[in-house]
Amino acid sequence: MALVKMAKVLIVCHRSQAADLLEQLQQAGIVEILDAQRAMVSRQAPELQAESRRPRDIEETHTRLERAVGFLRPYRQAKRSLFEPLPRIDGGRYAELVSGENALDVLNETEQLSARMDRLANECDATQATLDTLRPWEGLATPVEEIGRLHRVTCWTGLIPSQHVAQASAKLTELGATLQQVGTAGSRQACLIVALNERAEEVHKALRSVEYEAVSFEGMQGTVAELIAHHRQRLDRSRRELEQQKARAAQLAGDLLKLEILDDHYRNVLSRETVRGSAPGTEQTVLLEGWVRAEDYAKLERIVGRFDAAGVGKIDVAEGEEKPVEIENTARSRPFEVITRLYGMPHSTDVDPTPFLAPFFALFFGICLTDAAYGIVMIAVLWWVLKKVKGDAKFIKMMIACSVTTVIAGALTGGWCGDAIQVFLPQLNGFRNAVMWFDPLEKPMHFFYISLALGYLQIIFAIGLAFWHKWKRGDRREAIFDHGTWFVWLNSLMLFGLAKAGVLPAGVGRLFGYVALVPALGIVLFSERQGSWGARIGMGCYNVFSTVFYVGDVLSYIRLMALGMVTAGFGMAVNSIVMQVMKLGVPGWILGIVIFVGGHVFNIANSCLSAFVHSMRLQFVEFFTKFLQGGGREFEPLRKEYRHIQVDRSSAD
Repeated sequence: MALVKMAKVLIVCHRSQAADLLEQLQQAGIVEILDAQRAMVSRQAPELQAESRRPRDIEETHTRLERAVGFLRPYRQAKRSLFEPLPRIDGGRYAELVSGENALDVLNETEQLSARMDRLANECDATQATLDTLRPWEGLATPVEEIGRLHRVTCWTGLIPSQHVAQASAKLTELGATLQQVGTAGSRQACLIVALNERAEEVHKALRSVEYEAVSFEGMQGTVAELIAHHRQRLDRSRRELEQQKARAAQLAGDLLKLEILDDHYRNVLSRETVRGSAPGTEQTVLLEGWVRAEDYAKLERIVGRFDAAGVGKIDVAEGEEKPVEIENTARSRPFEVITRLYGMPHSTDVDPTPFLAPFFALFFGICLTDAAYGIVMIAVLWWVLKKVKGDAKFIKMMIACSVTTVIAGALTGGWCGDAIQVFLPQLNGFRNAVMWFDPLEKPMHFFYISLALGYLQIIFAIGLAFWHKWKRGDRREAIFDHGTWFVWLNSLMLFGLAKAGVLPAGVGRLFGYVALVPALGIVLFSERQGSWGARIGMGCYNVFSTVFYVGDVLSYIRLMALGMVTAGFGMAVNSIVMQVMKLGVPGWILGIVIFVGGHVFNIANSCLSAFVHSMRLQFVEFFTKFLQGGGREFEPLRKEYRHIQVDRSSAD
């Protein structure tokens, strides 16, 4: 399919109606509106200025709602499954809720509750940390406030690593000080040290040498045992209160849907107001320059026509201005838009590659797996997932198509969970042989030649596609000298080579040997069309030499054979292990079943990942580069987006 045709439009609206008009445009979701920096009208009339204001109040409310939704979600009793559709909300209820006077009451209460729970959680952490500090000192009978009140001696309380306690005790004894072990804190000992005031400095130096860590009881009163009891009561009280608040959070989670509705609503309002604030205009008007699908222009006229102080018209595309790109395909190729979008949108002058890559990608994916049983398992699982998923299921549908080619490729090459039929079900060998074309392990060169042939076919197809697209656009010279000459040149060389290899008659080789001279001359003389004739011919000769690069591109497709062989080899290894384990009797049979299922499930997952990545790589590197410029900017209309809900469009929004 071709790229969707776009029309450049300019909407002029009085500021008093701008908000309502933008709401209607956002509801329709058909117009991409440019900000003042990108709009050509701003460049043509620099005196036009955007308001350049951010809707900070809406931003703040939206941020608060996001935090509140994230806070309450863990307390929701009915957890949503991965495949559960978003709740459908009647348009009337939606409008009533978002416009109600008390719409944000739940938000305010949620924020207050979150603040209380944060405070209680911090209290619990702080109290627990204090208990952890006090616990090693539980054997200290002296009230902690009296430790620092002595006049002639100085007391230290702290932790010393267990391996240094004896050394510390000996040093302190030499200094006339005393060390008493009070308790244990992991790998350290809680110690009380007493020394005369005149030896305090020396004692302090000695303590530093044994990795002493001081412990302070500042602000505390009573014995450590009393303090521990007090803090335990405080911790229990804080935990009980925290549990009560969690119970309240679970009750508030019943109103989580309201917050989710408000979150979606304010996100859309923020998007709309951001557009309004960044659009150029005058003191009384707003100029909305943008893009619309050509087929949607009539609908846009009807929407703007509802406002008596607004008008719309088509405008010319400025020189050098880049059009946004939107791709649209038939139901068969639409799932493969996933691959196109992963690469990036085509340029506005390109052809949409999706319908052309679709058969190649599906075929290459199947060849990389070449196991019919794996394909059947994938179809079953993906079909089940497809029935559960609500929303965009393009990727799932694409993988189902790839699974079908996997079944076909596997059946043609005799792959059924590796060699499971030969090993475990030899009675099915007749069926396997009846549908099998060849066994890659017995005839690997067949697989090799098929991979090369598919690579050559895709590359030649890409060159022909480039020729057709440029010819259709009217770029006849580029079509002929950049693509047509290469199409004839490469095919002539291929036929000449096949004749030399004895695949075709020698006469065919001689004929196409002469034919090849014509495109070769065209490449030498006209592939480079700028500069002096000497430079052009020199570059043309280099371009002829670059034919070897096409050989490298074709050889890149050998990865199809390599991945197919690896998948089969891993499956055979799993089956071999299972056969050995099953010789152990009943326990071996049970273990063998586990290994068989687990091994082949792993092989499916690993091989699917490899098949997807390498098939995609062939499209991006070998296929797209022959005809696709790329780098297009995706069409992004102003539209309402809902992350948490679905709004029934049959009702007023």
